[in-house]
Amino acid sequence: MEWINKRKILIVGLGLMGGSYAMALKRLGYYVSAIDMNTESVRYAIDKGIIDEGLSRPERDLISEADTIIFALYPRIICDWIRDNQSMFKPGIIITDVTGIKGNIVYDIQDILRDDVEFIAAHPMAGRELSGVENADDRIFRDANYIVVPTDRNTVEAIEWCRNLGQILGCRKVSILSPGEHDRMIAYVSQLTHCIAVSLMTCHDDPAIADYTGDSFRDLTRIARINENMWSELFFMNKDALLGEMDAFIQELTDIRDYIKNEDEDALKEKMRLSTERRNQFDKIL
Repeated sequence: MEWINKRKILIVGLGLMGGSYAMALKRLGYYVSAIDMNTESVRYAIDKGIIDEGLSRPERDLISEADTIIFALYPRIICDWIRDNQSMFKPGIIITDVTGIKGNIVYDIQDILRDDVEFIAAHPMAGRELSGVENADDRIFRDANYIVVPTDRNTVEAIEWCRNLGQILGCRKVSILSPGEHDRMIAYVSQLTHCIAVSLMTCHDDPAIADYTGDSFRDLTRIARINENMWSELFFMNKDALLGEMDAFIQELTDIRDYIKNEDEDALKEKMRLSTERRNQFDKIL
C-alpha cells in the first residue's frame, strides 16, 4: 500500500503534534484537513497554511472523504471519538495515532472498530516543551525515532503502511514494538525523564536560579515546562511501568548518595565509569 495513492489526510486534534503532522504532510503535497473543537486553532491553522480546511466538529463530508485519519488526541478521548464517528469512515481505511501510551487504548480501539477499518498504533518520539498548533513545527521529525506498535490483529500491509508514514515524515529510525514493550520502554526513556525534570524544578524555589545555572541544568530541565493535563493522564495510564522505573532510579540515586556520605571513592568512581561507558555506547548509535 503506497502512501502516494492516499492523497487526503484528516488530522483529528490540532495541538502541537497534530499541527506538526499536518505541516509535514501538506509540505509533501497531501491535501490535509483537520477537526479540533477549538475554533481558534482551526482558524489559525487555515490562516497559516498548515491545513487546507478544518472544522470544530465532526461532519460526514470531511470524514468520509479522508483516505487516512491520524488521531492526535489525549488517550482517553480517542476511543469515544472513534465509537461515535466511525460510521462515517471510508470503507477499507487505515487509521493511526500519535499517543504516548498504548496498552490501555490500542486493544480497546481494535475491539470497537468496524471490520473494514484497521487501526495501527504509532508513536513519533518527537516534540517540544511548548503546546498548541501555534507552536507546530515539522522539523521536530527530522532524525527523530518513530515506533510502530502493532498487535496480532494488524496486517502486514498496515504495519508497512505505518512504517512508511514514519519515513516520509523524516524520522531517522523506525522500530516495531508490541504495546507492552512500548509502554515499558516509554516509562523509562520519556515518562521518567519528565518526572526527573519536574522534580529538579520543584525542589528549589530560588527566583534567581537562572543567574547561577549552566548548560547542564538547562538541558536537564528543558522538558520541565510541561502540559500538566496530558502528562498527568499519561503517567496514570502507565502507572505500573512508570512506578517500577521510578523505584529503580530512586535506588540508583540512593546508592550514589550513600557513596558520597560514606566517602566510598571506589564505588562512586565505578558508578561514574559505568555511566560513561553506557553513554558512549548510546552516542555510537545516534
